[in-house]
Amino acid sequence: MVVVNKHTYQLALGASAPLFCLPATNGKTYSLDDFKDKKILVIAFTCNHCPYVQAYEERLMELQEDFEDKGVQLICINANDDTEYPEDGFEAMKENALEKDFNFVYLRDATQQTAKAYGAECTPHVLVFDEKRKLVYQGGIDDNWKDAGQVKQPYLRRAVEELLARKAVSTPVSYVIGCSIKWFGR
Repeated sequence: MVVVNKHTYQLALGASAPLFCLPATNGKTYSLDDFKDKKILVIAFTCNHCPYVQAYEERLMELQEDFEDKGVQLICINANDDTEYPEDGFEAMKENALEKDFNFVYLRDATQQTAKAYGAECTPHVLVFDEKRKLVYQGGIDDNWKDAGQVKQPYLRRAVEELLARKAVSTPVSYVIGCSIKWFGR
């Protein structure tokens, strides 16, 4: 592990996925074990208010749609301070998920412990875990948050495709760009 800031440590490639148990916008509570039948687990730290996340929401839904039948599960987790950023509170998350018809699991990390355990730096920050729940990719979604049509490096999509083809991930780490996680007490 590498210290990222006073709140988090970056997970090393090959690290096991930290355990979690968090409420979802669909009324259920999920733990890591709930996804044990999935070949690939994609965990993205997101929120409602970040313009970077908003620009990527459609791409995240497309990724889930394209790979769901191949055993890939996308989980988005919002850990932002909801006292300073009420638009990131759980009720607002439920409204956002319903309005946009999210096809992925959207979880609330109200204690921020899961974000810290995963080493989340910003929104969006994506981590991909293989079937053994070992970290094989972390970083950004792609290289152009503003325009999906101008993407030259589809980091996340490529990592998922390579894993499904039983290949090593060619770019296991990429630059993370987005809004900082809104930590409590900052």
